[in-house]
Amino acid sequence: MEAADRAAAGARSAVDTSEEAEMNVYEAIAARRDVRNEFTGNVLSEEQLHRVLSAAHAAPSVGNTQPWDFVVVQDRDILRRFAAHVAERREAFAGSLPSDRADTFRPIVVEGIESSGTGVVVTYDPARGGRHILGRHTIDETGRLSVGLAIQNLWLAATAEGLGVGWVSFYTESVLHELIGIPDGIEVVAWLCLGPVTELQAVPDLERFGWRDRRPFGDVVHRESFGAS
Repeated sequence: MEAADRAAAGARSAVDTSEEAEMNVYEAIAARRDVRNEFTGNVLSEEQLHRVLSAAHAAPSVGNTQPWDFVVVQDRDILRRFAAHVAERREAFAGSLPSDRADTFRPIVVEGIESSGTGVVVTYDPARGGRHILGRHTIDETGRLSVGLAIQNLWLAATAEGLGVGWVSFYTESVLHELIGIPDGIEVVAWLCLGPVTELQAVPDLERFGWRDRRPFGDVVHRESFGAS
């Protein structure tokens, strides 16, 4: 069985097998949320973690380089220390905002590092695959985009499992490198909070709190040339 087939089978086995409870990929896309407040405080099971990471590892990648690694962090002291650093960076961002945007931003929670109980640090190794990587010869960014595909796989699999994911981006990369021992030359793409949730919000937080609305579908689709409808 191919890796993608194994990951799909794992995701299906994670949910109630009754017809009413099964979640197809479109439902998972619609239900997916960037979770902050809704983590239960419980830690996901090792079986769930394995299925979700297997789904991430089944993602396509440029030149089949699979340039990602996943560092699972559940040590409470590391979670606490990283949360303290993120809180400092959040305050620095808040202080850079004009007063009206600061008021909008204030109630938005931007991390669930400790309450999720699990962090997954997703990294990118630009050297994996050697010098001659099929697909990266003219567009080097395809390596990082491949890691983004793995993150999306993880997120949709987690949603199908009834888990929440929160992407933390308020940090200084050098601090995270030192905190969990990431070697030189390896880039951090994301710290993902991962864990059971009480619910997934019907409306994404940034829309609910008035930070920014989603663009209408009709505005993003063009035919034959950019800007043409």
